[in-house]
Amino acid sequence: MSSFRALVIERRDGRQSVALKTLSDSDLMNGDVSVRVTYSTVNYKDGLAITGNVPVVRRFPMIPGIDLAGVVEASSHPDYEPGDGVVLNGWGLGETHFGGYAEKARVNGDWLVPLPAGMRAEEAMAIGTAGYTAMLCVMALEAHGLAPSMGPVVVTGAAGGVGSVAIALLAKLGWHVIASTGRANEAEYLHGLGASEIIDRAELSGPGRPLAKERWIAGVDTVGSHTLANLLSMTRYGGAIAACGLAQGMDLPASVAPFILRGISLLGIDSVMCPRPRRLAAWQRLARDLDRDKLAAMTTSIDLAAVPETAEAILEGKVRGRVVVTVSN
Repeated sequence: MSSFRALVIERRDGRQSVALKTLSDSDLMNGDVSVRVTYSTVNYKDGLAITGNVPVVRRFPMIPGIDLAGVVEASSHPDYEPGDGVVLNGWGLGETHFGGYAEKARVNGDWLVPLPAGMRAEEAMAIGTAGYTAMLCVMALEAHGLAPSMGPVVVTGAAGGVGSVAIALLAKLGWHVIASTGRANEAEYLHGLGASEIIDRAELSGPGRPLAKERWIAGVDTVGSHTLANLLSMTRYGGAIAACGLAQGMDLPASVAPFILRGISLLGIDSVMCPRPRRLAAWQRLARDLDRDKLAAMTTSIDLAAVPETAEAILEGKVRGRVVVTVSN
C-alpha cells in the first residue's frame, strides 16, 4: 500500500484547519478509476472552500480542489485504461468527494474527460474550472444566436480566472471586448489578452436604474448582485448575459424591464453538473480556440504547500488570471 501527500481540511468544534498530510490508498474514496494527479489549480470556489468563508465543503475531513489533471493508474471503467491522460472538473470534487489537492485520487470514471489531444496536463489546469466555465459562457451566447457583428461583449471580474480566459476566447473569435475591473493597474494585462476597452467596475457595482443606455449585446458575468443587474439594464435589444459567478453577492436586485421591453435573456451557467456531451464540446473548443500564448501569459505556478495562502489571496482579489498547482511529477 503506497502513501501520498494530500492537503486536508478538518473541522472540529466549529473551527476549520488545513494541513498537508500523508495518506495511504486505503484513505481514498470509492471510484472505478484511480488517477495519479500531476496538476491542479486554484479557483475562486477553492478559495471559499479552504478559508471556510462559504460552506462549500459538505463533509469532513475533505481533500479540497475542484479540478485535477493526471494519468490513470488503474481502471475498471470501460472508457479508461492505465496511462490515459484525464481531466476532471466539478461533480462535487473537493466538496463531497476527495479532490485534486492530493497526489492520488479515486473517482467515478463518468466524471472524467480525456485530456484533449495536443494539450499538456498543466495547460488543462491553467484552464481549469474557471476557463472551462468561460467556454461554457461563450457557447451559451453563441447558442443564443449572438455574434461579434451584433455589437460589443462585456466581461466582469476581467482580471480573474473566468474573466481572463473569457477575454482571450472572445477576442480571438472576433468580439469587441469591454473588460470591467476594479484593478486599474491591470490595464496592460487585459489589453494583452484582447480587451478593446476597459471600464472601472464602480460603473456597474452600485444600485442602478431598471433600464439604462444600451451598451452591449452580450456579456459574461462573474460577479452577480448589483453588477449583474446593471449589465442587464444596459444590454441591447435581443441580447443576453451569461451569468456564472457571485463575487459581489448571490442577490439580483434587478427589474423585469430589460426582459419585457428589450427582449433580453439571462443565461445561467453551471459547470459542476454540466452534462458530459457539453463538457466534451467545451474542452474541444478550448483546445481549438484558446490562444496558448495568452494562456501562458495569464498563468502562474505554485506547489501544493502554497495553496492555502493563494486561496486567501484569490478571495482578496490579489490573484491575477490563473494559478497552476504542481501536485506531483
